[in-house]
Amino acid sequence: MKLVLFDIDGTLLWSDGAGRRAMENALLRVFGTTGDTTYRYDGKTDRQIAREQMREAGFTDATITSRLDDLLNEYVHGLDAELSRDGTPGARLCDGIPTLLDTLRGHAGVTLGLLTGNIERGARRKLDAVGVDFTQFRANAFGCDHEERPQLPAVAQRRARDLLGLDVAGDRIVIIGDTPADIHCGRALGVRALGVATGRYSTDELAAHDPAAVFANLTETQAVVDAILA
Repeated sequence: MKLVLFDIDGTLLWSDGAGRRAMENALLRVFGTTGDTTYRYDGKTDRQIAREQMREAGFTDATITSRLDDLLNEYVHGLDAELSRDGTPGARLCDGIPTLLDTLRGHAGVTLGLLTGNIERGARRKLDAVGVDFTQFRANAFGCDHEERPQLPAVAQRRARDLLGLDVAGDRIVIIGDTPADIHCGRALGVRALGVATGRYSTDELAAHDPAAVFANLTETQAVVDAILA
Protein backbone atom coordinates (compact mmCIF):
# COMPACT_ATOMS: atom_id res chain seq x y z
CA MET A 1 0.00 0.00 0.00
CA LYS A 2 1.17 3.52 -0.85
CA LEU A 3 -0.29 6.62 0.77
CA VAL A 4 0.10 9.55 -1.63
CA LEU A 5 -0.39 12.94 0.03
CA PHE A 6 -0.91 16.06 -2.08
CA ASP A 7 -0.32 19.63 -1.04
CA ILE A 8 -3.04 21.97 -2.35
CA ASP A 9 -1.83 25.51 -3.10
CA GLY A 10 0.75 25.56 -5.88
CA THR A 11 0.52 21.78 -6.29
CA LEU A 12 -3.08 20.83 -7.06
CA LEU A 13 -4.31 24.32 -7.82
CA TRP A 14 -3.52 28.00 -8.02
CA SER A 15 -6.07 30.27 -6.35
CA ASP A 16 -4.91 33.60 -7.81
CA GLY A 17 -4.18 34.99 -4.34
CA ALA A 18 -7.68 34.32 -2.97
CA GLY A 19 -6.34 32.68 0.19
CA ARG A 20 -3.93 35.51 0.95
CA ARG A 21 -6.54 38.20 0.37
CA ALA A 22 -9.01 36.36 2.60
CA MET A 23 -6.41 35.92 5.36
CA GLU A 24 -5.26 39.54 5.24
CA ASN A 25 -8.85 40.78 5.42
CA ALA A 26 -9.54 38.44 8.34
CA LEU A 27 -6.43 39.61 10.20
CA LEU A 28 -7.49 43.22 9.65
CA ARG A 29 -10.98 42.55 11.01
CA VAL A 30 -9.89 40.55 14.06
CA PHE A 31 -6.53 42.12 14.95
CA GLY A 32 -6.68 45.50 13.23
CA THR A 33 -3.71 44.83 10.95
CA THR A 34 -2.94 42.70 7.90
CA GLY A 35 0.57 42.04 9.10
CA ASP A 36 3.67 42.27 6.90
CA THR A 37 2.50 42.32 3.27
CA THR A 38 5.85 40.82 2.16
CA TYR A 39 5.52 37.76 4.44
CA ARG A 40 5.65 34.45 2.52
CA TYR A 41 2.61 32.22 3.03
CA ASP A 42 3.79 29.24 0.97
CA GLY A 43 4.68 26.15 2.98
CA LYS A 44 3.00 27.50 6.13
CA THR A 45 -0.17 26.38 7.92
CA ASP A 46 -3.03 28.86 8.24
CA ARG A 47 -2.66 29.00 12.01
CA GLN A 48 1.12 29.41 11.71
CA ILE A 49 0.63 32.33 9.31
CA ALA A 50 -1.68 34.05 11.76
CA ARG A 51 0.58 33.45 14.75
CA GLU A 52 3.82 34.53 13.09
CA GLN A 53 2.24 37.60 11.54
CA MET A 54 0.56 38.75 14.72
CA ARG A 55 3.58 38.04 16.91
CA GLU A 56 5.53 40.37 14.62
CA ALA A 57 2.72 42.92 15.01
CA GLY A 58 3.21 42.82 18.79
CA PHE A 59 0.43 40.51 20.00
CA THR A 60 1.11 37.89 22.69
CA ASP A 61 0.64 34.19 22.00
CA ALA A 62 -2.20 34.12 24.53
CA THR A 63 -4.06 36.88 22.71
CA ILE A 64 -3.45 35.27 19.32
CA THR A 65 -4.71 31.89 20.54
CA SER A 66 -7.83 33.44 22.07
CA ARG A 67 -8.76 35.00 18.71
CA LEU A 68 -7.80 32.19 16.33
CA ASP A 69 -11.28 30.68 16.04
CA ASP A 70 -12.79 34.06 15.20
CA LEU A 71 -10.00 34.71 12.74
CA LEU A 72 -10.45 31.41 10.90
CA ASN A 73 -14.21 31.88 10.72
CA GLU A 74 -13.65 35.29 9.14
CA TYR A 75 -11.05 33.76 6.82
CA VAL A 76 -13.40 31.05 5.54
CA HIS A 77 -16.19 33.57 5.00
CA GLY A 78 -13.79 35.79 3.07
CA LEU A 79 -12.41 32.86 1.10
CA ASP A 80 -15.90 32.02 -0.15
CA ALA A 81 -16.28 35.59 -1.33
CA GLU A 82 -12.84 35.72 -2.95
CA LEU A 83 -13.29 32.44 -4.83
CA SER A 84 -16.59 33.61 -6.29
CA ARG A 85 -15.65 37.25 -6.88
CA ASP A 86 -16.53 38.66 -10.30
CA GLY A 87 -13.78 40.23 -12.37
CA THR A 88 -10.92 37.99 -11.15
CA PRO A 89 -9.34 35.01 -12.95
CA GLY A 90 -10.30 32.75 -10.05
CA ALA A 91 -8.86 29.42 -8.97
CA ARG A 92 -7.54 26.98 -11.56
CA LEU A 93 -6.13 23.47 -11.55
CA CYS A 94 -2.42 23.00 -12.11
CA ASP A 95 -1.53 21.25 -15.35
CA GLY A 96 -1.77 17.46 -15.38
CA ILE A 97 -3.76 17.09 -12.15
CA PRO A 98 -7.00 15.48 -13.43
CA THR A 99 -5.17 12.78 -15.38
CA LEU A 100 -2.74 12.08 -12.55
CA LEU A 101 -5.52 11.73 -9.96
CA ASP A 102 -7.53 9.47 -12.27
CA THR A 103 -4.48 7.28 -12.90
CA LEU A 104 -3.58 6.97 -9.22
CA ARG A 105 -7.14 6.06 -8.27
CA GLY A 106 -6.85 3.20 -10.74
CA HIS A 107 -4.04 1.60 -8.72
CA ALA A 108 -5.47 -0.78 -6.12
CA GLY A 109 -2.44 -0.29 -3.89
CA VAL A 110 -2.69 3.51 -3.73
CA THR A 111 -4.65 5.58 -1.23
CA LEU A 112 -4.90 9.31 -1.90
CA GLY A 113 -4.76 11.97 0.78
CA LEU A 114 -4.10 15.64 1.39
CA LEU A 115 -1.30 17.14 3.44
CA THR A 116 -1.87 20.86 3.51
CA GLY A 117 -1.48 23.94 5.65
CA ASN A 118 -5.07 24.85 4.84
CA ILE A 119 -7.64 24.27 7.54
CA GLU A 120 -10.12 21.62 6.37
CA ARG A 121 -12.91 24.09 5.60
CA GLY A 122 -10.58 26.14 3.41
CA ALA A 123 -9.25 23.03 1.66
CA ARG A 124 -12.77 21.90 0.78
CA ARG A 125 -13.70 25.30 -0.63
CA LYS A 126 -10.60 25.56 -2.78
CA LEU A 127 -11.08 22.08 -4.24
CA ASP A 128 -14.77 22.77 -4.85
CA ALA A 129 -13.80 25.93 -6.73
CA VAL A 130 -11.82 23.91 -9.31
CA GLY A 131 -14.22 20.95 -9.50
CA VAL A 132 -12.04 18.41 -7.68
CA ASP A 133 -13.95 15.81 -5.62
CA PHE A 134 -12.80 16.17 -2.03
CA THR A 135 -13.97 12.67 -1.10
CA GLN A 136 -11.31 10.96 -3.23
CA PHE A 137 -8.75 12.07 -0.62
CA ARG A 138 -9.30 9.59 2.18
CA ALA A 139 -6.43 9.99 4.69
CA ASN A 140 -5.74 13.67 5.26
CA ALA A 141 -3.88 16.11 7.48
CA PHE A 142 -4.80 19.78 7.62
CA GLY A 143 -3.52 22.98 9.16
CA CYS A 144 -6.28 22.71 11.77
CA ASP A 145 -4.79 19.41 12.97
CA HIS A 146 -1.51 21.02 14.01
CA GLU A 147 0.08 24.43 13.66
CA GLU A 148 3.46 22.96 12.65
CA ARG A 149 3.68 21.29 9.25
CA PRO A 150 6.25 18.61 10.31
CA GLN A 151 3.58 17.20 12.66
CA LEU A 152 1.08 16.62 9.84
CA PRO A 153 2.56 13.48 8.18
CA ALA A 154 2.03 11.51 11.39
CA VAL A 155 -1.59 12.70 11.49
CA ALA A 156 -2.17 11.40 7.96
CA GLN A 157 -0.39 8.17 8.82
CA ARG A 158 -2.68 7.58 11.83
CA ARG A 159 -5.76 8.29 9.76
CA ALA A 160 -4.59 5.88 7.08
CA ARG A 161 -4.17 3.19 9.75
CA ASP A 162 -7.68 3.82 11.06
CA LEU A 163 -9.10 3.84 7.53
CA LEU A 164 -7.28 0.81 6.13
CA GLY A 165 -6.82 -1.28 9.25
CA LEU A 166 -3.08 -1.59 8.67
CA ASP A 167 0.06 0.33 9.44
CA VAL A 168 1.48 2.30 6.53
CA ALA A 169 5.22 2.64 7.14
CA GLY A 170 6.84 6.01 6.54
CA ASP A 171 8.71 4.75 3.50
CA ARG A 172 5.36 3.80 1.93
CA ILE A 173 4.16 7.41 2.14
CA VAL A 174 4.82 9.92 -0.64
CA ILE A 175 4.29 13.67 -0.27
CA ILE A 176 3.92 15.78 -3.40
CA GLY A 177 4.39 19.51 -2.97
CA ASP A 178 5.80 22.72 -4.37
CA THR A 179 7.84 24.04 -1.42
CA PRO A 180 10.89 22.99 0.61
CA ALA A 181 8.52 22.64 3.59
CA ASP A 182 6.69 19.86 1.73
CA ILE A 183 9.97 18.09 1.02
CA HIS A 184 11.24 18.25 4.59
CA CYS A 185 8.09 17.76 6.68
CA GLY A 186 7.98 13.95 6.56
CA ARG A 187 11.65 13.13 6.93
CA ALA A 188 11.38 12.15 10.59
CA LEU A 189 9.09 9.29 9.46
CA GLY A 190 11.19 8.31 6.44
CA VAL A 191 8.61 9.71 4.01
CA ARG A 192 9.60 10.20 0.37
CA ALA A 193 8.85 13.58 -1.20
CA LEU A 194 8.41 14.69 -4.80
CA GLY A 195 8.88 18.36 -5.61
CA VAL A 196 6.92 20.12 -8.33
CA ALA A 197 7.81 23.60 -9.57
CA THR A 198 4.26 24.85 -10.16
CA GLY A 199 4.43 27.20 -7.17
CA ARG A 200 7.00 29.88 -6.35
CA TYR A 201 10.10 27.65 -6.29
CA SER A 202 12.05 26.54 -9.37
CA THR A 203 13.13 22.98 -10.05
CA ASP A 204 16.70 23.89 -9.07
CA GLU A 205 15.56 25.47 -5.79
CA LEU A 206 13.51 22.38 -4.92
CA ALA A 207 16.28 19.98 -6.01
CA ALA A 208 18.63 21.66 -3.53
CA HIS A 209 16.50 20.12 -0.74
CA ASP A 210 17.12 16.57 -2.00
CA PRO A 211 13.63 15.26 -2.78
CA ALA A 212 13.23 11.81 -4.33
CA ALA A 213 12.39 13.52 -7.65
CA VAL A 214 11.56 16.97 -9.01
CA PHE A 215 9.18 17.84 -11.84
CA ALA A 216 8.54 21.10 -13.65
CA ASN A 217 4.85 20.18 -13.56
CA LEU A 218 2.75 17.04 -13.25
CA THR A 219 1.81 16.63 -16.91
CA GLU A 220 4.04 13.61 -17.60
CA THR A 221 1.69 11.25 -15.83
CA GLN A 222 3.61 8.00 -16.25
CA ALA A 223 6.90 9.51 -15.10
CA VAL A 224 5.22 10.91 -11.99
CA VAL A 225 3.42 7.62 -11.25
CA ASP A 226 6.71 5.72 -11.69
CA ALA A 227 8.39 8.04 -9.19
CA ILE A 228 5.53 7.55 -6.72
CA LEU A 229 5.55 3.77 -7.00
CA ALA A 230 9.34 3.39 -7.04
